[in-house]
Amino acid sequence: MRLAALILSCLLVACAPQTPTGVTTLLYASPYAPNHPFSVADRAWMSWVEQHSGGTLRIRAIWSGALLSSDQSMIELRHGVADIGLITPIYARGGVQLLRTQTGFYSGAKTFEQQVALYRCLAAAFPEIHRELSGLHVLAIQGGSLPGILTRTRPVLALEDLHGLRIRAPTELLGVLRDLGADPVDMPMGEVYSALAKGVLDGVVAPPDTLKSLHFAEVAKYFSRLEIPRGAYPARAMGERRWNALTPQARSVLEASTAVWETALAQQTQAAVAAGAVFGQHQGVQFFPIAAAEQQRFDALYDRAGQSNARALSLYGIDGLAVFSYARRLAVGIEETGQCTCSRGIQANENAAL
Repeated sequence: MRLAALILSCLLVACAPQTPTGVTTLLYASPYAPNHPFSVADRAWMSWVEQHSGGTLRIRAIWSGALLSSDQSMIELRHGVADIGLITPIYARGGVQLLRTQTGFYSGAKTFEQQVALYRCLAAAFPEIHRELSGLHVLAIQGGSLPGILTRTRPVLALEDLHGLRIRAPTELLGVLRDLGADPVDMPMGEVYSALAKGVLDGVVAPPDTLKSLHFAEVAKYFSRLEIPRGAYPARAMGERRWNALTPQARSVLEASTAVWETALAQQTQAAVAAGAVFGQHQGVQFFPIAAAEQQRFDALYDRAGQSNARALSLYGIDGLAVFSYARRLAVGIEETGQCTCSRGIQANENAAL
């Protein structure tokens, strides 16, 4: 797979139009189609970069997974398969234990902006996160809308209804769903439509925007509005060697573009949720509320699983409980003020009571 991607990358470079003197063309790759909300945000970022670089930076996009894979994208970028790409540490097969696990520490962070701010606090406090991103220069952090549970043949009205269902879920929810009697699996979102259509999956943990953007309304008809916390993670990055080869002026433009990219992602995510819900209703998807007691029960299970997963990071020499405790402290601030503000320091013994 990696060799094929390298060959394709070389062919694309060889066939690309000649770049004028003084202009740098950067190859951007994404597993999503060009009209997906993420890609719409990506294209807004590309236009901004080209405009604010005075035309000295151009972005050439390769969409729909033609160049980067979902589970190997970080490795592929390190090896120069593309210059810039959409990365998904949550799907990576190894080497990102903390990045994957910390996405389960976000209870209370309900907006895209709150999630991104919480991640940045964690990244600033714990150098293990940067070590797992070695060889990459991160250009944007991504949060998202809170997902619910979309099912094919029957609605989930209470947590007991999950029993026996084969559900696609992110890594941090696998233990929670197992405890509730479900059969959870983790797979890239690009594979879920086919699995639902074939009956391999009974449902998926996903936000309403996927009803339209990923066409899930065609293969599943029941959406349960259980509020499932969503974590943030680095989602757009550049190979560090390619980054270091850029001029200081080019790096300055790309650094400034981070806020633009994240704002575009937040706007497109919010718009896609509203559009997805309307589209789903028109396609016959039924939406069901979840009782407050059921939501509280789920929240408690989610936090307990996050703490357990954090403790398991000790196998990799990572003090996951310190990360979890700090994240929970930040989340309390978010729930009280609506804002996420990093603490000045982290108490070394803050996990002693856990």
